[in-house]
Amino acid sequence: MREGYRKWAPYFLVAVLGACIGGGLVLGYGGSMLGKDKTRPAGDKITLSQGKATAQLSEARNTPLVRAAQAVGPAVVGITNKAYARDYFNRKVLVDKGVGSGVIFDAKGYIATNNHVVEGAQELSVSLSDGRVVTGRVVGTDPVTDLAVVKVDESNLPVAVLGDSDSLMVGEPAMAIGNPLGLEFKGSVTVGVISALNRSIEIGERKFKLIQTDAAINPGNSGGALVNADGVLIGINSAKISAEGVEGIGLAIPINSARPILESLIEKGRVVRAYIGIGILDKASAANYGYRLDLEQGVYVARVQQNGPAGRAGIREGDIILKIGGADVNSVADLRSAVDAQTVGGKVDVVIQRKNKQMTTSVQLEEMPQQ
Repeated sequence: MREGYRKWAPYFLVAVLGACIGGGLVLGYGGSMLGKDKTRPAGDKITLSQGKATAQLSEARNTPLVRAAQAVGPAVVGITNKAYARDYFNRKVLVDKGVGSGVIFDAKGYIATNNHVVEGAQELSVSLSDGRVVTGRVVGTDPVTDLAVVKVDESNLPVAVLGDSDSLMVGEPAMAIGNPLGLEFKGSVTVGVISALNRSIEIGERKFKLIQTDAAINPGNSGGALVNADGVLIGINSAKISAEGVEGIGLAIPINSARPILESLIEKGRVVRAYIGIGILDKASAANYGYRLDLEQGVYVARVQQNGPAGRAGIREGDIILKIGGADVNSVADLRSAVDAQTVGGKVDVVIQRKNKQMTTSVQLEEMPQQ
């Protein structure tokens, strides 16, 4: 027995010493490694909450854009346009026509979006940032500016703060928030800069001043938020120029232009615009009808509603309109913009040319008749 003890004693002693040394190393180094992650920035703090590690953002990570996304992101919603269709068995069923975005801008549940997002909808489904899906209804639309207002009957809603788009500077950061390609990517944030201001785009017979940005805007972003680094809403995303070889040209309706339209849609369900009561041609529109206009400036009056504002002011067919309210008028879009800038019921000076003679007449504008 003693022979066996003496035989195994050296090995037993080595094992005990090894265990002591190994345990000391684990306590000395392993404990410090468990107590502090040396790869994490010093400003971050780690806490354990129900078994999950949560980090407090460092100053380096908590940028103005992060705060802007947190401020406006919850107010951005998904809007699903639903309409009736016939299935294989000729039954009437409700189907999704498309998905767009919207921004809650009033605590009463008013949501700004694009007209083309809600156009033709028989039912609207609104997906809120907290996961709720509620029914929305169209309060009013304005196809001219592609704006619309949707209402949801919910309380305690997050609301985006409206900023001042007139104070924007080219080159400052801009962020687009919306639902590109549908609700699978809802609340997506893309970042760029303000590329240009007052970008003039002619759509139909009207000219629009839009914000240009290179923040990625994709189908489904329509009606979503364009946000600056202060975390306020500066525009409603409206379109992306899609052409071969073109990247990073997105357009948004400035919030200062959208604000009175949204207010009018809430109050009246439509936008009230001034009306002058004439039909005009410029060089481009005349060419479309097979005519050639030899005009250095101005637009040609092709038709006058005799009992309308222009007719009562003495404007005749064949006159050339040069200015409205001090603004030069050289195209149909110019005239529409000049008249839209006026107040219904107010008077505006119109400079015309008749047989090589210029004259000024005062026109009292009326409300544009409902189509």
